[in-house]
Amino acid sequence: MQQQKLDLIPVSKWNEHFTYPTVGAIRQFIFYNTDNFNTRVIRKMGKRLYIKVSAFNEWVESNNKEVA
Repeated sequence: MQQQKLDLIPVSKWNEHFTYPTVGAIRQFIFYNTDNFNTRVIRKMGKRLYIKVSAFNEWVESNNKEVA
């Protein structure tokens, strides 16, 4: 049996899977919509906000290219 890759993680559970960035930092990205964070990374189902991990990684890489 193949293990399914986890791609959607609730914002509140992010630090159970990854140590960086903190949930507080992610909430700041969401509140200020830093570099289109909400439209590119966040998925909303009902009242819960989820982070799409693959989209988050793409967002980090695209921001890294702009800075460098």
